[in-house]
Amino acid sequence: MNDELTTRRSKFLSLVLRHEPERAGLRLDSAGWVSVTDLLAGCATAGRPVTLEELDHVVKTNAKKRFEFSADGTRIRASQGHSVEVELEYAAKVPPTVLYHGTATRFLDSIREKGLLKMQRHHVHLSAETQVTLQVGARHGIPVLLHVHAEAMHQQGYVFYQSTNGVWLVEHVPVEFIVFP
Repeated sequence: MNDELTTRRSKFLSLVLRHEPERAGLRLDSAGWVSVTDLLAGCATAGRPVTLEELDHVVKTNAKKRFEFSADGTRIRASQGHSVEVELEYAAKVPPTVLYHGTATRFLDSIREKGLLKMQRHHVHLSAETQVTLQVGARHGIPVLLHVHAEAMHQQGYVFYQSTNGVWLVEHVPVEFIVFP
């Protein structure tokens, strides 16, 4: 499968597993899982057929590890980033001292005023590394990397989770915990 087809498949899977499962006639369970069989059938019905081999390829090669199979391989879900109601059931974790958030410079005034908000998602996404984080910011304009004092937030009672693909999740990041460039 070439890179362009892999990207198209990944984007459609992100859409139906994170935002619009009904687009493929799917219904996610409370933790965001759907059977692989139902997903493949739903993709075909939606005019976006995916084979099991292609699905496996997308899951294994996605740089951000956006998707995960259940231990027995019969179910699949998005690791995080949902706008539909799900409870991913991640355990609370102590974050590293500093985490990073990639954004675009055009959002800085709002962030300086309100902090980092989850917007339509369930959590604010943070990372322990910087390269992919900057790439995320670049999708929306001129990228900028924000430093978040995660350990200090945790000490003040903010609850952090870490998804299976390593993304750190928190409800909100107040301005006082953000270091701006």
